[in-house]
Amino acid sequence: MNDILKKLGIEEVSYGACVGASKWLKTTDAGKLESINPTNGKKIATVYQCSEDDYEKVIAESQKTFKEWRMVPAPIRGELVRKMAIALRENKDALGSLVTLEMGKIKAEGDGEVQEMIDIADFAVGLSRQLYGLTMHSERPLHRMYEQYHPLGVVGVISAFNFPVAVWAWNAFIAAVCGDITVWKPSSKAPLCGIAIQNICNKVLEENGYKGIFSLIIGRGATIGERLINDKRVPLISATGSTKMGKRIGGVVGQRLGKTILELGGNNAIIVDETANMDMVIPAIAFGAVGTAGQRCTSTRRIIVQKSISDDLVSRLVNAYKQVKIGNPLDAKTLMGPLIDKDAVDDYLAALEKVKKEGGEILYGGNVIDQDGFYVEPTIVKAKNEFEIVQEETFAPILYIIEYDTVEDAIRIHNDVPQGLSSAMFTTNVLNSETFLSHKGSDCGIANINIGTSGAEIGGAFGGEKDTGGGRESGSDAWKVYMRRQTNTMNWSTELPLAQGIKFEL
Repeated sequence: MNDILKKLGIEEVSYGACVGASKWLKTTDAGKLESINPTNGKKIATVYQCSEDDYEKVIAESQKTFKEWRMVPAPIRGELVRKMAIALRENKDALGSLVTLEMGKIKAEGDGEVQEMIDIADFAVGLSRQLYGLTMHSERPLHRMYEQYHPLGVVGVISAFNFPVAVWAWNAFIAAVCGDITVWKPSSKAPLCGIAIQNICNKVLEENGYKGIFSLIIGRGATIGERLINDKRVPLISATGSTKMGKRIGGVVGQRLGKTILELGGNNAIIVDETANMDMVIPAIAFGAVGTAGQRCTSTRRIIVQKSISDDLVSRLVNAYKQVKIGNPLDAKTLMGPLIDKDAVDDYLAALEKVKKEGGEILYGGNVIDQDGFYVEPTIVKAKNEFEIVQEETFAPILYIIEYDTVEDAIRIHNDVPQGLSSAMFTTNVLNSETFLSHKGSDCGIANINIGTSGAEIGGAFGGEKDTGGGRESGSDAWKVYMRRQTNTMNWSTELPLAQGIKFEL
C-alpha cells in the first residue's frame, strides 16, 4: 500500500485544496477526513479539509485562469489532454490499485475505471477539432447566419465514491477542450483518489506551462458543497449521487438559473423473455448485480422474467452466485469486494428486513460476512415490483426476481419505478427487442439488447430520465452543455432589411 501511495504522491497527512499547478493550500483548521480501507476498516491516510477561504482562492484563481485558457485554440487544449492520457497510462496500475484500496472494487474494475479516463481523454482529443457550429440560410438578402459555441466558464464537478476518478474525467477532459476550467469536489469517502489525480494533473500542467485548468476542493458538503452550488461564478454544476442530493442541487442551481448535469439514482432492470440465450443471460446478470458489490448507478437491481422460465433462471443464477469469490479486491481471483462502509452494510440489512415485512422471499444470501471489513453476501430475492423497497435504490448487491406474463406486462413493470437510468432485454425475438427500444418501450436513458445494464462505453452520452436527473455526460454531443451557444447574423449589404418583412421607415 505504501508503494502505491508514494508513487501517486500521497502523504500520510495530505491537504485538501489545490489551485494552479502544485499550489496546495496548507489549511489545517477546517477539520480532517480519514480515508478508510473498506477491506479491513483501517485508516489509509488523513486529509485536511479545505476552508471557505480556500474555496474563495480556488474560485478566484479559476476565474482568472479561464480568461487565458478560453483564448487557447481548441486543438492545443486537446494536446494538453492528450498528454494527460499519457500520464494516466503511466500511472494506470498504481491508480487502479488506489481505487481498489479506497473504494473496494476489485482490481480489474479499478484498472477499468482508469482505462475509462484514458478513453475519454482520447475522445476529447478528437473532439478538440470537432466543436462544430451550424450554418443556415437567412430570409434576408445578403445576410449570413450561423451558430457557434463559446467556452462556458468554471465548471463544478461533484463526484460520488463509487467511481472516484472516471466521472471526474468524463467531465473535466471534455470541459478542458471546450475551454473551461474544472473545480472538483470529490466524495469525502474517497479523497485520496482526488489528490492522486490532482498530482498527476499538476505534473502535466507544469511541464507544459499551464496552471489552474484543474483544481481540487475537499471539504464538507454543508460548507464547501453549499458554497459551490450557490456560487453564480460557477455556471455549470455536474453532480453524481443520490436522487435526494440531486434534487437539492438542482433546486439551488435552478434558483440562480445555472446549468446542471445530474447523474442520480438507478433502479435498473433486465427483462428476460422465453427466447433468451441463458448462456448470455446468467453472466450478464451476475456481473451487473454483483460487480462493484452492487454499488454502481447502473447495477442490475431487478430481473423481470417470463413465468415459464423463472425457475430455471433462478436455479442457474443461484449456482452462479455460489461461485462468486468474495474477499480482498486486490486478489486476482476475487469477484466481489466489500461495501464502502458500515452505513452501507446497515442499509443492506435494513433493505432485507423491509423485503421480509413486505412478503419477499430470500432465495440466496442475505447475510453479513463475519470478517474484517464491510463484506456481505450477494443476495437474490423473489419480490413484487410494487414493494416499497423495490421502488427504492439500495446501493448493495440485492437482486429482485419479478415474474411477468406478457411482454406488455414486462415493459409496464420495468417502467413502473421512479428512476430511469439503464435497462436491458435479453431476447432472440426481433418483435420484442424492437418493442423494447421503441417509443412504448424502455423509458430509460440507456436501453440495451442482449447485454446487461452495467458498463457503458464512453462514445455514447451517459445519463437517465425521471428521478435519475435527465443529464448527459461523456460522449456523443454531451460536450455542448459545457459551452454557451450563440446565433450570429452577418449583414454584408449596405441596407438594413428587417426580418419577417417588417417595414420601419423614419
